[in-house]
Amino acid sequence: MIKWVKQLPDASIDTNIYKPFIKSDWFRKHYMWFAYTLMFLLVIPVCCLTTPMNDIRFPIRIAMILPVFLIHELLHILVAFRIGNIYLTHSGLYFWLHSDAEMSKGRFWIFMTLPFLVLSGIPLITRFFYSGALSPYILYVAWINAVMASSDIINSILILFKPRNAIFYRGYYKC
Repeated sequence: MIKWVKQLPDASIDTNIYKPFIKSDWFRKHYMWFAYTLMFLLVIPVCCLTTPMNDIRFPIRIAMILPVFLIHELLHILVAFRIGNIYLTHSGLYFWLHSDAEMSKGRFWIFMTLPFLVLSGIPLITRFFYSGALSPYILYVAWINAVMASSDIINSILILFKPRNAIFYRGYYKC
């Protein structure tokens, strides 16, 4: 079930069994600064450099953001929908999906990475083989999704450092 909430419902997490996904208090506190920095670094090339995307008119660029965002979030939901509830929240510029399901390392990695792979990876690979009129649009979809996925990219990298048999649950993991 999908639920829109301001705050996540309380969950009893046994901190003797579960460890925080991000162990460092400093990094956990400043995590969003890293996500915003990555977002800014991904925006610079398009804003400052001349790219094929500059051929796309501004209103079309703006109109493309919402469908990319919705598909991005639907891909997250697709991974976790059948195994638990999904909570939708937002904070600042970010829109967050949380699941109350316990996920294996592989499933959690796919949960975090699938939108990036589908909406940024595949279009970039396609761009190498296709150079027609839709090429700037394909590149724009890949770029705008990479900006949206900045937090997912960081989380995907952090997941890879966790033990193989890790189980993830609401910002914590156990082995």
